[in-house]
Amino acid sequence: MTLRRAFWLAAATLAACHRAPPQTPTPTALLEQARAAIHRGDFDEALQTYKKVGFELEPNDPVQPEVHYYTAECVYQSGDYIEAAHAFREMADQYPRSEFAPLALLRAGDANMHLWRKPELDPTYGQTALATYQELAARYPDSEAASRATMHVKKLRAQFAEKAYKNGMFYFRRGAYDSGIIYFKDVIASYWDTPLAKDALLRLADTYHAIGYVEDLNETCVRLRQYYAQDKAVKKVCPAADSSGTSP
Repeated sequence: MTLRRAFWLAAATLAACHRAPPQTPTPTALLEQARAAIHRGDFDEALQTYKKVGFELEPNDPVQPEVHYYTAECVYQSGDYIEAAHAFREMADQYPRSEFAPLALLRAGDANMHLWRKPELDPTYGQTALATYQELAARYPDSEAASRATMHVKKLRAQFAEKAYKNGMFYFRRGAYDSGIIYFKDVIASYWDTPLAKDALLRLADTYHAIGYVEDLNETCVRLRQYYAQDKAVKKVCPAADSSGTSP
């Protein structure tokens, strides 16, 4: 090896030894990365980055509510609604005064609503979703999240009405009229503002006609005439309906 070559090799080795090690991103830099990933819809990257941010920050750091909320949102976007519901619930309870708390309750309700896809399924998730939306309205009545929850409550009530009505029809078709009456009355009393309230009244009238409960039939027909006087199905079930009745 020539003297010159040995000199340059030693110089290169010395420079490598003094090269600065790669710097670890600061929490602020990581937070910006996570926000950028959320903005472009890369929830996998955002989830991993938000987890790093949460690990680097102090527990009482004012950014923690945002970190917890978007960590839960990333889990929600992955389709893991059970874990997302838990994470949103935990965030809302841990940071109740944060601007993200109402949104967290909204998304906790949304996650549970996703888990109750059909009225025929176990309604536990639907009941949890409804209770969460109601809690949101009570705790943060003036929030935008509470306004958005109103639409979901309407959908859930329609699903609960459908479940009760289908149960009533199950017993009605099998001649178990007493059981059917219970479910039809539940629709009428609990979900009076849903479209199935009228159908439940009609089936209730059919039931009373089938078992010969004349007085109950007459009372049900009076109610049908009062609210649905011009409805063809009502006129068929209650042929003596007074056409002068008024619509609701």
